[in-house]
Amino acid sequence: MTVLVLAADVDPTADAVAETLNHRDVPVFRCDTSWFPNRLALDAEMTEAGWRGVLRTERRAVALEGLRSVWYRSPTACAVPDGMSPAERWHATHEAKFGFGGVLWSLPVRWVNHPGRQADMYKPTQLAVAQRCGLTVPATLSTNQADAVRRFADRYPDGIIMKPFGFGSILEEGGRKALNTRLLSDSDLADLRGIETTAHQFQPFIQKAYEVRLTVVGSRMFAAAITAHSAAAKIDFRSDYDALTYQVVDVPCRVSGGVRAFMTQFGLAFGAFDFIVDPTGEWWMLECNASGQYGWIEDKTGLQITSAIADVLAKGL
Repeated sequence: MTVLVLAADVDPTADAVAETLNHRDVPVFRCDTSWFPNRLALDAEMTEAGWRGVLRTERRAVALEGLRSVWYRSPTACAVPDGMSPAERWHATHEAKFGFGGVLWSLPVRWVNHPGRQADMYKPTQLAVAQRCGLTVPATLSTNQADAVRRFADRYPDGIIMKPFGFGSILEEGGRKALNTRLLSDSDLADLRGIETTAHQFQPFIQKAYEVRLTVVGSRMFAAAITAHSAAAKIDFRSDYDALTYQVVDVPCRVSGGVRAFMTQFGLAFGAFDFIVDPTGEWWMLECNASGQYGWIEDKTGLQITSAIADVLAKGL
């Protein structure tokens, strides 16, 4: 039985898991969804036993019924052939998504994670679910109204931060720019022009003893404390990785119970959670990335996350 790895062409994390599975003599078929239909072919028929057929590249093939699990590791969208008109491209792209994707998404195998479950994980939804699961979440404002932001800011003397709901970067001026968490200044609050154009997320600035990246794989939890040693990193640790130190920590029972309930609610087998731990020891859940990076945490702490992912994929259902 084979593990299907759906990942971008360049992905060292996917490489590490595939290599670990190979060392265990577990067959791996790795491809990117962007290979379809130019470099990847699908031949599938609906039978009394469900979809049966083959995924095939120029060099390899795998039977759909021969899959034990799928690692959905941030693959890229299907890329239809060049030379089509805009109407043809729109039609072919959507047919690829619904036809190729629909067959794969229906397979009754272990998913880490199923794309349908990941698609449900809007950040406001996450916060509501986390709260119902017993986790502590920050007060949060979602708005496109300047008066609402100023009203919210008046309640928090330590200030408020703004961060995106979705992507952590943007393509601009020919390059990719990070959209890090921002602590709003008085001048920012005085001039909120443009806020009306879309939804924005605001939260109180929480004083940090440290942050925690909690990586959950199946039933196992790998928690790393991240302590910031610069002003920028204390607002968003991604802005200054050189100013960070790491330490393996235990997860309080109340937090682990809430996280397990959260994973069950969303149907996840993998999640990368971000927490703030304040000076009183309270754990504040910020978000869960269902396909989050963990390689640098593994490198810094020695936590065996890659091995745990391989365990889940190799086991299947």
